[in-house]
Amino acid sequence: MDQLSDDNSFARLNSINVSAHVEKKGQFDYLSWPYAVTQLRLASPTASWEVKRFDGLPYLATETGFFVEVVVTVQGVTLSQLHPVLDARNKPIPAPTAFDINTSIQRCLVKAIALHGLGLYIYAGEDLPTATMPEPRDEHKPKATTTKVPTPIRSRVATINATQQAQITQLLNETGAELDRLLEYFGVDQLEQIKSAEFPRVIRSLEHRRAA
Repeated sequence: MDQLSDDNSFARLNSINVSAHVEKKGQFDYLSWPYAVTQLRLASPTASWEVKRFDGLPYLATETGFFVEVVVTVQGVTLSQLHPVLDARNKPIPAPTAFDINTSIQRCLVKAIALHGLGLYIYAGEDLPTATMPEPRDEHKPKATTTKVPTPIRSRVATINATQQAQITQLLNETGAELDRLLEYFGVDQLEQIKSAEFPRVIRSLEHRRAA
């Protein structure tokens, strides 16, 4: 019987201190994948994972870059992580090698395990903007000497381009899917607000609907 069977699996995995196994590469922190797998299997021997295939390949090539996806199942809960193929500076690799793909799969596996609780705190704040917030405005200063407060910089999250929007619109028309339901599912108000990283998921979902 799994050690996690009698309590909350997320709470147990999340309580494990992984700090001693975090590796620093440049300005980014990484959790060793062998350690992550070891801790997962020790806590839940029946845990499993799968590298998703796209037309038989362990990666998905898109206009915005290459992606890999790993699915991890713990105690009947299956969670998926989609990860772009990045270099050591966390920049997309336009023409990745087999080694680049394998490295990204390992990083994706660790993040998929983190969704179940192990080392999740490592990634806290990685999606936040790094811009410094402006100083509070002093309303008591005379208007003539008041310094204009700069507008806070918005998070620079890449969104889909016009070509990708047109591709999604075409698939919506072909499949009869509702735009409102798609927007609601991805938590946005307009099509152009969908993140670039989510584009492969949108296309894959619509193409599955068309195939059905």
